[in-house]
Amino acid sequence: MSASSRVLDALRRNRRPMRLVGASGQLGYGVPTPAFDAALARQPDLIGADMGSIDIGPTYLGKGEMATAPAATRRDLRKLLHGARGQNIPLVIGSAGSAGAAPHLDATLAIVREIARADGLHFRLGVLRADLPRPMLAQAVRDGRVRGIDDMPALTEEEVTEATQIVGQMGMGPFRRALAEDVDVIIAGRACDTAIFAALPTMLGFPPGLAVHMAKIIECASLCCVPGGRDAILAELDDDGFVLESMNPQRRATPTSVAAHSLYEQADPFTVYEPEGKLDLAAAQYVAVDERRTRVTGARWEASTDPCVKIEGARKIGERAVLLAGAADPRFIAQHREILAAVADVVRDLVCEDTPQDYTLRFRVYGVDGVRMAAPEHEPPPGEVFVMGECIAPTAERASEVVRTCKQYLLHHGYPGRLSTAGNLAFPFTPPEVSLGPAYRFNVYHLLYTADPDALFPLEVETL
Repeated sequence: MSASSRVLDALRRNRRPMRLVGASGQLGYGVPTPAFDAALARQPDLIGADMGSIDIGPTYLGKGEMATAPAATRRDLRKLLHGARGQNIPLVIGSAGSAGAAPHLDATLAIVREIARADGLHFRLGVLRADLPRPMLAQAVRDGRVRGIDDMPALTEEEVTEATQIVGQMGMGPFRRALAEDVDVIIAGRACDTAIFAALPTMLGFPPGLAVHMAKIIECASLCCVPGGRDAILAELDDDGFVLESMNPQRRATPTSVAAHSLYEQADPFTVYEPEGKLDLAAAQYVAVDERRTRVTGARWEASTDPCVKIEGARKIGERAVLLAGAADPRFIAQHREILAAVADVVRDLVCEDTPQDYTLRFRVYGVDGVRMAAPEHEPPPGEVFVMGECIAPTAERASEVVRTCKQYLLHHGYPGRLSTAGNLAFPFTPPEVSLGPAYRFNVYHLLYTADPDALFPLEVETL
């Protein structure tokens, strides 16, 4: 009997609270062993881990590459595979390989198969793919079934064609389908982080509001604790609520820290939208069990009458090169906007003598407006700043030409009050110009409305 069938059968015959482990906030950056081992000692019913995020930007999705180091990714996967197989409980991993498209999923599966062969592990593996067919998306655009999120413009067929990868973010349904197919391990493409943990409890009849709320917290491991961290967290879920406990004894899940996690990645701390519905946290309550544990109750679930799937895609926009420098001259800092604009004009005149401008060049001045959109009014200038110039051009050679020219003229640009001609900039290392390779932007960040979202995510099962 597989892990999923064993757990489902055991909990259906003997109804009791479920124990679920959030092993890592993002797999591939390290799973602290002491906390993970402590979680296993509590005999959990499921180990889950999210492996991806949109926080890393569009490049990994566009290029089809992992954001995590191969050695660290392999180490984390081995640790979780051995932990789950040793307990004969399901291991569920979502958003494989950082972005969850076919290249990321296939790279993750290759590591899993390699570990199974090398370590003599045998298990049934369920694979959920998240890539969306372009003809289907193009038809949905024509039918008016695709809507932008936030300020995204309306999706066009051209953007569908030009995206290098397009994925949908699957909800609980595909995971439930996989768990019902007698599997031990599930590796999914792009997925809602909540679905990883909420699918199994909802199959067993636990209230979906509580299951999804629990999942939204433990997918980040011990981030909801004081102090927050990446150690494994254990949730014990019953029909009325759930209790959270970090497996690192130095971290405390307090009512305030757990409630504050509702602000994480949410515009509205009382509402979380998922493909199948909406999580309402307006009546949620957080009560201390002791100094390290908090019990949460009150979350409600509203099933959607108009189901949709969030879709993500990335399009190549050119090649990127950057210039890295610093400045400590107060006159330079005070006049940096005028100086940078003037240098950009000089660079354009030099590199575009015999061709139209085919690149973008912009600057960020850290200490002034590198992180913030604008400095507060009347804020005194900093003593030194970091200057980053970014060029995106059609080719790597063109981008490099622009930033190298920019470096030289910014270094020696004359401005009112300048005291020295030795140079305006300090360089942290040489060369201060760095070619970063292809640049991407999110060109698909929309909602696809469809009557059957689960049908978009096919299941494959293999035995290792």
